[in-house]
Amino acid sequence: MTRWIPVLATAVLLAAVPACGSDQKSSGPSAPAGEKIVVFAAASLKKSFTEIGDQFSKDNPGASVEFSFAGSADLVTQLTQGAHADVFASADTKNMDKAAKAGLLAGDPVDFASNTLTITVAPGNPKAINGFRDLSRPGLNVVVCAPQVPCGSATQKVEAETGVTLNPVSEESSVTDVLNKVSSGQADAGLVYVTDTAGAGAKVTAVPFPEAAGAVNTYPIATLKQAGNPSLAGKFVDLVTGPAGQQILAKAGFGKP
Repeated sequence: MTRWIPVLATAVLLAAVPACGSDQKSSGPSAPAGEKIVVFAAASLKKSFTEIGDQFSKDNPGASVEFSFAGSADLVTQLTQGAHADVFASADTKNMDKAAKAGLLAGDPVDFASNTLTITVAPGNPKAINGFRDLSRPGLNVVVCAPQVPCGSATQKVEAETGVTLNPVSEESSVTDVLNKVSSGQADAGLVYVTDTAGAGAKVTAVPFPEAAGAVNTYPIATLKQAGNPSLAGKFVDLVTGPAGQQILAKAGFGKP
């Protein structure tokens, strides 16, 4: 019988270890271990939302955020086809309206930011592009967002207002794809948001154009009906629309909604 005593002692000791460790946890409110929300967000929000997600996890110990970044139109398509998410943040009201009409939203969306187009070119602007009309020059390889994507819709609006018709070599499904084609040298110029060129640093040069003021996109965010933890999802929306989230977005170059 005595040969089992060390085993019992070891078991008691191991059981005591987690209990001691739990005393080291924060005394603040925490979410159940492993609690997670999934956020579908426009590609242009990647840098800012990643930072906001870090803040969210600090504010809600035990909780985490999983992001899916893509073109807003693609995200709505995924949601209507059954993809799971707790929160949706769109780069325009048009795609949020699609989500609302599909019965996906748990409540009214909240506008939290705005963004403006700019021309992005190689560092130093070697093609000497000085305005929107220059993008129609023969021999210039220009990339834009596809029409169903918010940045593509804004581009079409500028074309209509200026009477300038572009002949892009490609139409991309997200604004980050446009930026990548320019920064990698696959295109001479592209139309992206001011926040994208700011985030790219020295990889590209921004060429602002005044006509962009007539095609500003407003970003809405909403909790989805399928949210597994509506309260936690709501906390993320509150963070984005509150002072801390707004400060992070402003730092990235986003405007007020």
